[in-house]
Amino acid sequence: MRIPRIFHPGHLQLHSELELSEGAANHVARVLRMREQSPLIVFNGEGGEYQAQIALIEKRRVVVLLNEFGAREVESPLRVTLAQGISRGERMDYTLQKAVELGITTIVPLLTEHCVVELKGDRLEKRLEHWRGVIIGACEQCGRNRLPELLPVTTLSAWLAHHGDGTKLLLDHRAEKSINALDATSSFTLLIGPEGGLSPAEQQQAFTTGYLGIRLGPRVLRTETAALVALSALQARFGDLG
Repeated sequence: MRIPRIFHPGHLQLHSELELSEGAANHVARVLRMREQSPLIVFNGEGGEYQAQIALIEKRRVVVLLNEFGAREVESPLRVTLAQGISRGERMDYTLQKAVELGITTIVPLLTEHCVVELKGDRLEKRLEHWRGVIIGACEQCGRNRLPELLPVTTLSAWLAHHGDGTKLLLDHRAEKSINALDATSSFTLLIGPEGGLSPAEQQQAFTTGYLGIRLGPRVLRTETAALVALSALQARFGDLG
């Protein structure tokens, strides 16, 4: 039986008791219906994990005992930044979830010309918090003990002016080169537009700042498909899927 994995931020100390956060406690006690003495794995996103055991379950509290530390890691040898045009609701959630499973290192939500999602003020903060929850849930599920970094929402122009590490790739079904034409390296930045794609002006701006057009076959992929196919192809050719 698979032992549930629970994320807990902050310092973790071996052989100490730890009270889970309200959300984690609710998941353990009410969703998973676990009982006292049941085993858990607890990690804080900074590397490694703790074998734990539930010491106490009360109405709104779950306390666990951290018994043993393991340095197990499943991180990809690639460092990949996903600069993703923000898409609607579940599409963005799906992209983030699967990108985490495929070993993404950094995620940058981008506002672009064709972005149809308006994020300001409290709504922006709530959406960022929601995306953090998606990332944490994906790490709990897939076995990662290090959380990918989620950067603040920014405009495409601001991102292109100051950022982009390693080999910088812009997905474009009209491009001549494929991922197979790339030189071996361990650092990439993937730039992907939202549902409507990037405008011609945005594409040209990306090209002038060093991005290389890459095609993933002749078909136009949805935004949530493009990120996953590109990540899979990079991991298969240069990472740990091959």
